[in-house]
Amino acid sequence: MLELSSLVEQPFELLKEIERRSRSAQSGVVDSTAREWTGIGFRIGEEHFVAGREEVREVLMLPEALTRVPGAKRWILGIANLRGHLLPLIDVKLMLGSGRTTLRRTTRVISVNHREVPAGLVVDEVLGFRRFGDREFIDQVPETVVRCERFLTGSYERGSERWPVFSLFDLVESNFFLQAANE
Repeated sequence: MLELSSLVEQPFELLKEIERRSRSAQSGVVDSTAREWTGIGFRIGEEHFVAGREEVREVLMLPEALTRVPGAKRWILGIANLRGHLLPLIDVKLMLGSGRTTLRRTTRVISVNHREVPAGLVVDEVLGFRRFGDREFIDQVPETVVRCERFLTGSYERGSERWPVFSLFDLVESNFFLQAANE
């Protein structure tokens, strides 16, 4: 499949390719050679990550009202009633040992789409959908400042950008996550 970035210097050809893809999408015809992975980009501290869209139920604003959980670890911010469902809110940055997340306008809650472990992960910012071609994936797990390598499943590279793939399911299924009571 032709990469759009290769047509930057040829604006007319770029428009023709965009039109071709639009017509193909509208007609329901799928280009069998095009294999794309879509995830949700987010930021923890100063680092960018991406999680598979199938692992994200929804992205929410940080609720104003939280109920603290006595005897829980510090990284459990509390429980919030979000759309009629109780959801524990987890400060991912604090849980990973990189300090508390500073709550700002950009702070968001990623509701994990897990059948058995409901969780809302508090992150510094959600950066929206990120789409990558299969050829941009590498198995290598990059080193990160936020100590989360055990939850990374590879990364996508595009130019000088590197997007580590953060498995939200691996995080919420880990023994560390499931043992949230203070000892």
